[in-house]
Amino acid sequence: MDQHKEVYREEAEELLLELENSLLELEADPDNNQLIDRIFRALHTIKGSGAMFGFDDIANFSHELENTYDHVRNSRIPVTKNLIDMSLAAKDELRIMLSADETKKQNKEDELRLKEIVESFKKLAQDEKLEETFIVSPDRESVSALQINHESDEPVTYRIRFQPDENIFIQGTRPELLLNELNRLGECSLTGLTRDIPMLGEFNPCFCYIIWDIVLTTRRNIDAVRDVFIFVEDTALISIDIIDMDIVEDSDHDYKRIGEILLEKKDITSQALHSTLKEQKRIGQILVDSSIVENENVESALKEQKHVKRIRDKHHMTTGGSSIRVAAEKLDSLVDLVGELVTLQARLNRKAAQLNDTELLSIAETAEYLTGELRESTMSIRMLPFSTTFTKFKRLVRDLCTDLGKTVVLETEGGETELDKNILEQLNDPLVHIIRNAIDHGMESGDLRTSIGKPQHGTVSLKAEHSGAHVIIRVIDDGPGLDTNAIFLKAVQKKMIAPDAELSEKEIHAFILTPGFSTAGQVSGVSGRGVGMDVVKRRIDELRGSTEIVSHKGQGTVIILKLPLTLAIIDGLLVKIEDQHFILPLSVVEECLELERKDVDLARDRNIMDFRGEILTYVSLRLTFDINENLPDFEKVVIVESNGEKIGLGVDQVIGKHQTVIKNLGKIYRDIKEVSGATILGDGTVALILDVNQIVLSAQVSGRVDL
Repeated sequence: MDQHKEVYREEAEELLLELENSLLELEADPDNNQLIDRIFRALHTIKGSGAMFGFDDIANFSHELENTYDHVRNSRIPVTKNLIDMSLAAKDELRIMLSADETKKQNKEDELRLKEIVESFKKLAQDEKLEETFIVSPDRESVSALQINHESDEPVTYRIRFQPDENIFIQGTRPELLLNELNRLGECSLTGLTRDIPMLGEFNPCFCYIIWDIVLTTRRNIDAVRDVFIFVEDTALISIDIIDMDIVEDSDHDYKRIGEILLEKKDITSQALHSTLKEQKRIGQILVDSSIVENENVESALKEQKHVKRIRDKHHMTTGGSSIRVAAEKLDSLVDLVGELVTLQARLNRKAAQLNDTELLSIAETAEYLTGELRESTMSIRMLPFSTTFTKFKRLVRDLCTDLGKTVVLETEGGETELDKNILEQLNDPLVHIIRNAIDHGMESGDLRTSIGKPQHGTVSLKAEHSGAHVIIRVIDDGPGLDTNAIFLKAVQKKMIAPDAELSEKEIHAFILTPGFSTAGQVSGVSGRGVGMDVVKRRIDELRGSTEIVSHKGQGTVIILKLPLTLAIIDGLLVKIEDQHFILPLSVVEECLELERKDVDLARDRNIMDFRGEILTYVSLRLTFDINENLPDFEKVVIVESNGEKIGLGVDQVIGKHQTVIKNLGKIYRDIKEVSGATILGDGTVALILDVNQIVLSAQVSGRVDL
């Protein structure tokens, strides 16, 4: 049961995320009935599954919300900002209840808060005078009287066949609860079909062998009937037929004959029916005596015959699923094992090359191919679409606009862009800080925007796209842009630069990424303390990414985050300095070339080099790591990209491409900025993975280069 409860928590978290997203979309499009139905179904599933797994407080609370949204989808309660506010608050409360410790009882404060929320929903229903006859929304699809989305003045009769999966008990679902819920909807007649129950020797007490035929007469609509089965629809076979009710014209027709009902239910064939009709006995008795149909099927048909007059419409509901839920810990363990396999494969390649055995070389080559395919497949499993992060920020923007009295629209693009789940999880805080700053500092009030010819509402765009082995994320606002002069003066005031310093706009804008830097006139609950953008830069640096700011006064600001696709296994370029090995991420490498000693000395003296007529900044890794012995006659230069600029890195030797399993360094090495990790080579030695951006930055700080 503990395992099932944990699965329920995971599924409920997903449903709450969908619920929040649907509520925010509904606020923008109040007449969208599909969104209303989606909200209702999410609440119904949370309620039904919660009751099944012992989360009675969640089931009872969500039941009150479900009742409200049943009235909403019946068009008896309008969608208003007040309703959305209350619903979002209730959703937050459901998340708190979901994560609460089951062993601890709710305190009086929690109980009072829940009671206030429930009472607010009940009061809303009373204020709308639900007893009055409602008018169907004009944009609602035109449907027949049997399908309209509200309680009918006249009862509707449904024929339902419910064939649960035989593992329904193992999955933690109790069919009798579903049948009881159907019974509460109206007058219900059930027939259990037992023909699939095996002999005692083959009987498994954990399996469900019974199929139910149900005839239900209710004033509730067909969606209410479907919703009873909403949390077993992926595994069970369910059909729901709408049968005529008393308001249908020609209601004085005879009841359906037994043979016609059995034929419609496909319990017999047309040929068997016609041959039986030649007899002068009751058809049901003949069919049973002739073993054409089983007695229980006839009994079911007889009950239906007493309930209905004739079939009017038919609707089938069948669904299926093909996904599986895996714990994140298991996935991380799989990635670690693949990483060890990559290291082992490197050892095999090295040994095969040493022995120069043709057969062993062939085996090593095949192993390398298979390891690469396994690596790609495993890493693809860890990739998640960026849209899972987009949905979180819609609520953030809405709440910020309420607090600040601004109107801002969040636009998203590139939701299908995939990123490693570990990076995606750590990206939440940086994006929160950026969006907060964009709305608080980077957005004018509505009146001011109108006066300068801008739309009254501001726009914040969140875009993601692939770029080689990286993902580029842009947060764009259409506010006033950064005040370059104010930033410069603040930097002078904090003695970060001299008053007569000559800096480019890009260099000045970079000051807002430093700790404690803020140009806000006053500190608010949203921003102004100078820690937001510092957090952004620090977290992005930890993810081996880069942060860039582009701003145009009066037009807006763009924050550009460049992140690697994954933090587990990367393609690297293995280089050597003296007897030390280093790895450069292959994604930043442009090309390699060779310099003679005289050109190397010239490049070191000036910190620049000539690259096909283009002047590039040159950084010697020998100088960076203080390795000054045994200078080679020729030096290899690796051309890399750093913050949009081409840089030349001097090394002794370029060995070649290397599949790099990233290992974290211990706490002793946490302050070594130029190194982002380590990997184990085929011979068991350790190679350090270099952070190109930090190497260039360190060279700038030391005065060895000037970008």
